[in-house]
Amino acid sequence: MTALLTADRLVKRFGGLIATDNVSIDVADGEIHALIGPNGAGKTTLVGQLTGNLAPDSGTIRFAGRDVTHLPTHARVRLGLGRSFQITSVLREFSALDNVALALQAHDGHSFRFLADVRRDRARRAKAQAGLDAVGLGARATTPAAALSHGEQRQLEIAMAMAGEPKLLLLDEPMAGMGAEESQRMVETLRGLKSRCGMLLIEHDMDAVFALADRITVLVYGRALFCGTPDEIRRHPEVRQAYLGEDGA
Repeated sequence: MTALLTADRLVKRFGGLIATDNVSIDVADGEIHALIGPNGAGKTTLVGQLTGNLAPDSGTIRFAGRDVTHLPTHARVRLGLGRSFQITSVLREFSALDNVALALQAHDGHSFRFLADVRRDRARRAKAQAGLDAVGLGARATTPAAALSHGEQRQLEIAMAMAGEPKLLLLDEPMAGMGAEESQRMVETLRGLKSRCGMLLIEHDMDAVFALADRITVLVYGRALFCGTPDEIRRHPEVRQAYLGEDGA
């Protein structure tokens, strides 16, 4: 598979703390690549560099065939880099359909202020409905986001992130705060979207990670300890000791 995103030897320091220490990672087109590690491992700092919110002290980032190391976030978005956040960021007073339609409008370069225009735009609303259908929320289109369950709000956020038709979607703990049933629905949602874009998944739910990931990179103390398939991760003695909580025996 062709590498869609390649980060090479990224270093980020905060004073005397090295948050990412020569981290290299790549995500192939159509791949789900999971990034795991204990709290403080450097996952958030790495993602910040990939999205353009943080500038690396050294190293390079290539996305969609271009060097984006010094490009701002909005330029990376235009190239096809999408993101969902750890904390749900939907507009709670608007319906699920309005949320996705507004995300479509924003991606087209228009202001969020023109809700009336969105509600008159049949083509955009049809596209928003298709986005909700893709994440399993088609029947909840007219429901205010505030009335959706936590898991449904996360599904809605995915639909909003997909509105820009990203080549790569960065997912920051999409299962956070979910129960077992909601997590399983999210796994099914992401699996269904895999044919549409690559994904870099940051997640603590190891059942979800092993169910979804083609490859997994383990970060420990700012370093990429190991990258491999789920089976290779399960068998790796250092990974089992450092993160999976096993003694490697």
